[in-house]
Order: sequence, then structure tokens, then C-alpha cells
Amino acid sequence: MCVYSACLSQSEKEKNVITAISACSKLFCSMLERKDLFMGKLPEEEEALSGGYSPEQKYGIFMRHRYNGCVEMLLQLLCHKLYDVKESALSCLMKFAATEGQHPLEDLDWSEHYSFPRELIQVVVDRLLSKTEDNSLLFSRFQEFLEMEDVRFYVMTSVRDSVGKVMEKNKGALLPVYQNNVFTLISNINMPSQDSELTNFMLKCFLMEISASLQEHKRVFERMWLGFLKYQLPGNMYKKVLVILHDSILPHMSKPTLMIDFLTAAYEVGGAISLLALNGLFVLIHQHNLDYPDFYKKLYNLLEPSVFHVKYRARFFHLANIFLSSSHLPVYLVAAFAKRLAHLALTAPPTALLIVLPFIYNLIRRHPSCRVLIHSISGSSHMFDPSQCRALESSLWEIKTLQKHYHPDVAKAAMLINTPLSEQEDDIDEMLEITNFEVNLMLPNLICRQWVLKSKALMYDVV
Repeated sequence: MCVYSACLSQSEKEKNVITAISACSKLFCSMLERKDLFMGKLPEEEEALSGGYSPEQKYGIFMRHRYNGCVEMLLQLLCHKLYDVKESALSCLMKFAATEGQHPLEDLDWSEHYSFPRELIQVVVDRLLSKTEDNSLLFSRFQEFLEMEDVRFYVMTSVRDSVGKVMEKNKGALLPVYQNNVFTLISNINMPSQDSELTNFMLKCFLMEISASLQEHKRVFERMWLGFLKYQLPGNMYKKVLVILHDSILPHMSKPTLMIDFLTAAYEVGGAISLLALNGLFVLIHQHNLDYPDFYKKLYNLLEPSVFHVKYRARFFHLANIFLSSSHLPVYLVAAFAKRLAHLALTAPPTALLIVLPFIYNLIRRHPSCRVLIHSISGSSHMFDPSQCRALESSLWEIKTLQKHYHPDVAKAAMLINTPLSEQEDDIDEMLEITNFEVNLMLPNLICRQWVLKSKALMYDVV
């Protein structure tokens, strides 16, 4: 029995370690199936030698301790430098979990249908969620086990317990490697959408357990995510969470509105994080009747020059278009957004202008009272609060300025303000993903040549 422990703990050769893992798997799974391991509360080995145990019981106690030692060594191998060794150790541990589930090591109350090996799953999850080593690659292998309903259910409860213990022990301080491991694991959990999809179990007798209920899955899923998001996250992780929140998290929660605190805090951060928080808020407002005070004021304040350059620009304008599509919005509010966008357009790149101009025209089409902005000769307005900026007393002189823009398509779009706008709105979605490179391709060759000649002339003048 010392051979396997020597191979597992001392050998540096990958082949030897993997062979030892395979031998352990066959040995202990066979012993579990034959019920050769001691069942119930395990006494110390010294106690077994001196106590009133039969030879069979002493053997079972001895082998149970060897089994526990093997499990501990396999857990240590999850941190091995070689990926193939880690993968083999993980597969063996999960095979032990499946066999323990079929042949429990604890005395059961047979009024219950069976006992899932919760403790083993918990220690596996604890080791996978390392504080020092990125386990992203190993999680891709673990994904196979998460496709099983019972494993997924208890992994989610184990993650919640791990996060609570680790983060509280560190008093909520940032643990970037650990938190990234947690996010990588839980973001790859594929939740079922209806009870009829709960069919794939590691243990078939699990069908009578609580986790065969979709509602219970949602409850555990919700508690896992809320437990993770209650602590401060590394800056880049806010973006990762917000990107998937609206379609991979909120739909699978029992009470999605519980996310309002997280989304509100994210919305207050500013920049790209605030833009991404819009997706989650959109779901809560439109699908769950969330009342969010000052939403439009905060949306208005997101309109600053950087919005045209962020990675998530297309998503922002798509959602802003939806938020401003209601015909019940006050005219002063719509006018404030139109004026703010027109002001920002003066320094925006062509890619943004080909979105912004149709966007402004659509706002005017939806709210004819805003047409006064086209004909007014007034200029400035206060730009910080939509209810106080008095946009209706101003004008869209900025668009008339853009009629002399160097890009022909921008100039052409700006000229539309001189003619009566059609009632049919422009479809801005097709312009949302356009790149600067594509816009440059749209420039006529003549204009490009003129620009080059002008640049050369200026260069010669300097020389």
C-alpha cells in the first residue's frame, strides 16, 4: 500500500504519477463497490488497534484511512506543475465522488433516497479555487462534470461556501487570482431553462432529490452569484460580469431585482463600466418593473466625448435608442438629449457621427415638439442636468456646422436638417458596428488624393 503513495508524492515523472493515479482509481473504486471500507464515523487507527473491533473492521478502518490519504494526495496534485497530472487527479476525484454516491461511506437514513458526496465535492472546489494559481485551463475540463445536474447543484453550493469563508477571512480585500478563478468557474455554468431539461445526473437515484427542481437550481445559482458580487471586485472583472449579466445571469435568478444594488454601484463608477451596467438595468426596468429614480439624468450624464471611443459604444447607443423610444417621455428631456448629442458631435469621429445624426433625427421624429430646435437661432444651453439645461430654448446649430464636414457622408447627413424630415425613422443598428477603417473606405478617391496633396503642400511650406 505504500507503493501508490510513493509514486504520487515523490515521483517527478509524469507517466509514473498518472499510472499511480489510475491504479488508485481502480483499487479504491473496487473497494467502495465491495464495501470493504469502514462505514460510519471513522475512528483513529490507534483506537481501532486497541478497541473492540473485529479483524474485518480493523482492515476496513485501515483501508479507509488509506483512501482518505489518497484523496488528500490527489487534491495536492491539482496544483501539480504538469496539466496532464492535474487533469488525471481531477478525473479520479470525480470518479471517487460518483462511486461514493452509489456506495456511501456514511450510514444513511433510508427514508432519504441517497446521499450525495457533498464533502468530497466541497474540498475539490476549494482546491480548484486557488489563491495563487490560475486554473482556467483545468476549469475547461471540469466543465464536463458541470453538465450533470446534481454535480452542478452541489458545486454551486460549494462555491458559495468557499467565497464566504475566503473573503471573510481576508476581510473583503481584493484577491485577484482567487476571484478570477471563481468567476471563470461560475461564468461557465450552463443553467437549464425548464424542468424537463433536468435529465443528466451523475447519480441516477438523484432524481428524487431537491436539485431535480429547476426552482432549487435557480435559488442556489442566485445565492452563489450574490455571494460573489457582494465583495469588491478587481476593476477588469466588473466589465466581465456586466458583459454576461443580462443574458447569462439575470434570466436564471429567482429574484433578478436582487441585483439592483450591484448594478447601481456599477452605474455610479462611470466610464465603460457605467455603459455596461445599462444592459442589466434595462432588463430590470423593462422585464421586472424596476423603478429606478433619476435613471434618465444618469443616462444623460454618460453622454461625454469618451462615449464615442469606448469598446462598448454600439451596445450603449442601441440601449439608449430603446430607452428614448417611448412617446411618453417629456419633451424637455428628449430635447436635452438631442442638444447634448449635437454638442458632442462637434468633436466626434466620422464613425460616431454616422450614428449620432440619424439618432438625433429619430428623436425629433418621435417628438415633433422638438422641431423647434431646428428653426431656433438661439445657441448655448446648460449641459449638466436635462431638467435644467433649457434645451428647448436653444438650437441645433452644431448640425449646421457639420454640413461643411470633410467626410462627404457626414456632410450629406447633416444637410438633411435643412429639409422636412420623413416620418419613417432611420435604422441606426446597421451603423452601430461600423469601424473607422470602413468609414475611410467610403471616402471618394478624389477627396483622398486632395487630402494627400494638401498635406504635402503644408509639409513643403514648413520646410
